Amino acid sequence: MFEKLRSLIFKLDPETAHNLAIKALKFNKIPNFSVDKNHQRYLETKLYGKKISNPIGVAAGFDKNAEVYNSLFNLNFGFVEVGTVTPLKQYGNPKPRVFRLEEDEALINRLGFNNSGADTISKYISANKPNGLLGVNIGPNKDTKDRLNDYFLCFKKFHNICDYLTINISSPNTENLRDFHDSEKLDNLLGELNQERIKIKSSIPLLVKISPDINHDQIANICKIIFKNKINGIILSNTTDKNRAELKNLSKHQKGGLSGKPLEVHSNILINKFYKIIKNKIPIIGVGGVDSGKSAYEKFISGASFVQLYTGMVYRGPNVVSKISKELTEILKSKGIKNYQEIIGTK
Repeated sequence: MFEKLRSLIFKLDPETAHNLAIKALKFNKIPNFSVDKNHQRYLETKLYGKKISNPIGVAAGFDKNAEVYNSLFNLNFGFVEVGTVTPLKQYGNPKPRVFRLEEDEALINRLGFNNSGADTISKYISANKPNGLLGVNIGPNKDTKDRLNDYFLCFKKFHNICDYLTINISSPNTENLRDFHDSEKLDNLLGELNQERIKIKSSIPLLVKISPDINHDQIANICKIIFKNKINGIILSNTTDKNRAELKNLSKHQKGGLSGKPLEVHSNILINKFYKIIKNKIPIIGVGGVDSGKSAYEKFISGASFVQLYTGMVYRGPNVVSKISKELTEILKSKGIKNYQEIIGTK
């Protein structure tokens, strides 16, 4: 059905189409999809002590205001990450701010952390118990005078109502946010958050979402800082504001973060470089171009323990998890592998 509707959906402005999708999920207008039980044994795993049916999650950015995470669980996602959430409500950047690059199976967005704010979103999550593993992605307000304090405020608001927190330091759409990749600033941010976690005796896992545009010479030092501050995982990667040369669509020069297929190989290379240092000490969540069993397989052999997608659902439809699960299981079966965890980092 999605294949028939896609041409109509793609005539709409991308942000309008996305808002309609959120409303459809919110009011259960999209049917649930089942995953073959035979596939599940190849894909079931654990994330931060919780058993999940598969390692395929929704990346932050899709459910910014934590409105439809339970509907997304009904689409068979193994876990869902909502946000990015900032302390105060903010509109984000002026429209238009999302661009669909069909020929490239990609999106460019410069949304700018548009969300309802930590108070509203935390109240909604507290009132609507998640039916699966839920992560919350947090960041600072655009006009804040103290970005570190903004992370603190969100940490305190969400640490006891979700399964993990992601520290977003990598969006290209908030000016100078990526400065936190600087060793001293990153160490200070993660160190302060870890101390706060210890102080309030919180066991919430903390993850960091890394930019794909870092200099690869920074990788070893980033890993050192992550281990020093007892960070529990990394997400590789966010959208890129580079890698435009080979794109076909005329919107390729729009300012913003590029996601989807053009990011796939670049993301896999980054994952593999981090994995060679991190090994299996903490999980890597791989993001960028995941839309099929093959693309998920490439993430896993590169070193990702889990994957997330957003743009893949835009182009493949709400049944994307079932499709990936089937295709990935067929690949694993053909290689005599009993569970996908056997292939992590084998590239």
